[in-house]
Amino acid sequence: MTIPTGPGDRDVTDRSFGELVGELSSDLSRLVRKEIELAKVETKEELSKAGQSAGMFGGAGVAAWLTLLFLSLALMFALANAMDVGWAALIVAVLWAVVAAVLAAVGRSRLRQATPPLQQTVETLKEDAQWAKRQNS
Repeated sequence: MTIPTGPGDRDVTDRSFGELVGELSSDLSRLVRKEIELAKVETKEELSKAGQSAGMFGGAGVAAWLTLLFLSLALMFALANAMDVGWAALIVAVLWAVVAAVLAAVGRSRLRQATPPLQQTVETLKEDAQWAKRQNS
């Protein structure tokens, strides 16, 4: 009986048990190396997403600071026409604190989305282990 395993492969019946075990070991080793490479690529992609999210946190901080500085002054002076300057400054500061909180919440949400566990690689490794167990029994 011939089991084709690839171009140029010999008939399985012509191989010794040792050769077959050696080939299985080699294939498993190659498979594990490929899975590790995949895990590295997935990790790099996830770290890139996390870096982008961290950049958004930084951008939110800078935007909140500049907004707080310039618009607060403009709005404070506008409100100062109707009330005491101190109260006007307090109202403006509270408004921009809300804006900064919203930006931070959006950045935090995106950061959580960027770092799921390497589920696909973990599942594939589990499937590979199950396959290897079935082959040995």
